[in-house]
Amino acid sequence: MFGALLLTLALMACTAPPSDPGSPPTTLFPLPNPPAEFSVLSYNVAGLPQEVSKENPKKHLPLISPLLNAYDVVLTQEDFDWWQPAAGLLDFTNYHTRLRAQATHPYRTDRHPGPAAVGINPAARPLLVGDGIGVISRFPLTAEAHGAWTGCYGDAFTGAGDCLAMKGFRVVSMTLGDGREVDVYSLHAEAGSGALDQALQVKDFEQLSLFIRSRGDDRAIILGGDTNLHIDEGYPESNTGEVDRVIWEQFLTSTGLTDVCAELACGTPGSIDKFAYRSNSIVQLAATGIEFPAERFTATTGEALSDHTPVVATFRWNIPAG
Repeated sequence: MFGALLLTLALMACTAPPSDPGSPPTTLFPLPNPPAEFSVLSYNVAGLPQEVSKENPKKHLPLISPLLNAYDVVLTQEDFDWWQPAAGLLDFTNYHTRLRAQATHPYRTDRHPGPAAVGINPAARPLLVGDGIGVISRFPLTAEAHGAWTGCYGDAFTGAGDCLAMKGFRVVSMTLGDGREVDVYSLHAEAGSGALDQALQVKDFEQLSLFIRSRGDDRAIILGGDTNLHIDEGYPESNTGEVDRVIWEQFLTSTGLTDVCAELACGTPGSIDKFAYRSNSIVQLAATGIEFPAERFTATTGEALSDHTPVVATFRWNIPAG
């Protein structure tokens, strides 16, 4: 039944919804006294339609919303802000607004511009939703860009259904102070653990690496999101951990990024929700903390608000000497 619902919606004509009422202001004012240390939350909020979700997004997303205010920057995945017009029949179209409703961050990425803007031909792919990726921030955001993975596997009946969404990454330039910028990436990679899924994960991270390198080697970066890479040896699928570890390590090496969890010996290196970063010649970044505050994102009835554990990284920044 769920597969039929997804397929019906995916085959409808494509249009984008109206502009996000929570979009960033057109005039960006730097923070008067930007903090030297700031927190970044990455959270896959499990925002698929209630009708097909294993979670309870209709109940949980409004509960997540006020919790976001504890963090200076928030990267979300499965926070869908583009959908097929037939989805207007579902309450799902209100999830994105509800998630941001109680957040006080003044700077926000806009709605996804639709498949044509990211090079996807909807006639050749049964799209249902956008990329589900967003950023909200207390620091000014500019120069938003979108990237969709060039390949995917799975529809309403096969795999993890990745081809129903325009999964990929978003990047924004975030101004810390004195005009000094950091590129902030939020990503959601191919899911699944089969051979085809892993081949696509290799391509995803090669594509992202190429994009990062195309923007130059001297850009400070904070990258977070749902990598779908299980680098822990205890992951149930036999060889996935080792293959995924190689994918992640090659990505870090090619981009000059440092894994925050590995650097700080966080104790849960196998989490698929990760952070990485690098400094440049005008912004010196240092990761000062990482935590997985699952208990904070729990309903009063005891259930987790998502099927993912939130991850929070704390960074200190300064101007390099000399």
